[in-house]
Amino acid sequence: MTDLFYTGGPLFMGLLTIILTVIIATAVISFLQIRNDSSNPRIITIVKELGIFAFVTGVLGQFLGLYDAFTMIEQAGTISPNILAGGLKVSSIPALYGLIICKIGYLLYFGLQMITCKSS
Repeated sequence: MTDLFYTGGPLFMGLLTIILTVIIATAVISFLQIRNDSSNPRIITIVKELGIFAFVTGVLGQFLGLYDAFTMIEQAGTISPNILAGGLKVSSIPALYGLIICKIGYLLYFGLQMITCKSS
């Protein structure tokens, strides 16, 4: 798992991990507020928005990786299809990680919405 982290690029993968941590912390704070009957609907929405931000950040990481790869290909001239496929695979790691984080954010958001509806 740590191999994927470093292969995907520590900058974007680290940023995405920080976003995941903030999503989980925000969801926990929101859950605690719901239990104490002092919930703020805006905090619940932030969980979803941070998930979308994680996905967009992952896609940005992918496009920057592709840009670097295509720059190298342009300088090298001809390359084998295996190298191109490997580069595409590596560039997709941050986007997949961002998509997984987005999915986690949406699941937490829907769960918090369900809890809020039940407690009302």
